[in-house]
Amino acid sequence: MTSREPPIGRRVARLRVRRRMTQQMLADRLGKSKSWVDKVERGVRALDRYTVIQDLAAVLRVDPVALLGRDALPSQAARAAAQGVDGLRAALDRYDTALTGPQARQAAPPVGELDQRVRHAWLTYQHADYPQLLRVLPELLGDTQHAHSTHGDGAAELLVQAYRITSSVLVKLGVGDLGWLAADRAMSVAAGNPLLVAAAAVPLGQALRALHRPRPALAVTIAAAHRIAPEARRAGPFPDLPLHGTLLVQAALAAAGAGDERGAAELVDQAARIADKTGETGEDHDRHWTGFGPTAVRMARVAAAVELGNGGEAVFLHERVVGADHWRRLPAEHRAAYLLDASCGHLRAGDPLAAGRALVDADRTAPAEVRLRPVARTLLTDLTRRGPVPADVARLAAALGLG
Repeated sequence: MTSREPPIGRRVARLRVRRRMTQQMLADRLGKSKSWVDKVERGVRALDRYTVIQDLAAVLRVDPVALLGRDALPSQAARAAAQGVDGLRAALDRYDTALTGPQARQAAPPVGELDQRVRHAWLTYQHADYPQLLRVLPELLGDTQHAHSTHGDGAAELLVQAYRITSSVLVKLGVGDLGWLAADRAMSVAAGNPLLVAAAAVPLGQALRALHRPRPALAVTIAAAHRIAPEARRAGPFPDLPLHGTLLVQAALAAAGAGDERGAAELVDQAARIADKTGETGEDHDRHWTGFGPTAVRMARVAAAVELGNGGEAVFLHERVVGADHWRRLPAEHRAAYLLDASCGHLRAGDPLAAGRALVDADRTAPAEVRLRPVARTLLTDLTRRGPVPADVARLAAALGLG
């Protein structure tokens, strides 16, 4: 670390002041003493545990990497991703489709062509090829916005999906505020269509949780799930059970984030009953690209246990996930993202070796999931600070500039 950069304690102090909190207020929200906060800010007490850094970041409403500073310098790939995020930010900043005249609107791409491009973007997301996704999303957003302004409701679903993908990748990359904006735009486009609103509520819940706002996330996902529940539909078949189950899973994770263990368990159980009816939803029967099914529900149980701090339970449940027949058939993004949760669970259970193995497995499954996500860098930083790590973990840390 260079002498020009303030130590981590001073960064905590700056962020605390920026949030207009006293040391006592910060201590109360962390469940610590004022003396503990004072020692951290003065550098007398070291911050070398992932869970502590994560808790501090949540209270200060920043990504953990903001506390780590140069300890988590971005790699070349991460810098390229940051440029891609800038491109998405610029695309979200544009309002020209709402302001252009009829002549410009006539040039909108055909809806069929856009449908194929949106489908390809979803597949790119599932393969965790985030650099490629960041390259194509700005133009896709512009074209789907243009088509929606020309064709109206006929292109609404495509625009909602484009916003959903945009929000999801932005949340992955640690840009929760921009992810929230994209999800909010999706909700606005979907207004009046319960199924589209429900689909848009999925990334909205994820973005709110990323911003450490679990209670609003719980409220929006529960409301959307109830609105499309089978008993709320008047008649006819119900092909959207996977979307309903996904919303319940998101609500469960939000409940866990709010510390509501009982509520999280009840919601996951509800999702499990739906998963028993649907089975594993393949691409052909998953029109909302949810990836919902029994395996996804088991993964959610692990993620909820991690969120609640129950590392031992998370590790116990983890074995059921990776032992499932469908595990290897899940998209690479889904598996790698889950392995980050499993790594955190192992850390909470006091097993850094298993945590390191999960991170390495995640990197082999989908490198971008580890090398571009701030949460993975924070986990790896914690592992390397604990002492000597296995060779494969050390190589991964070096590749990310953490060695």
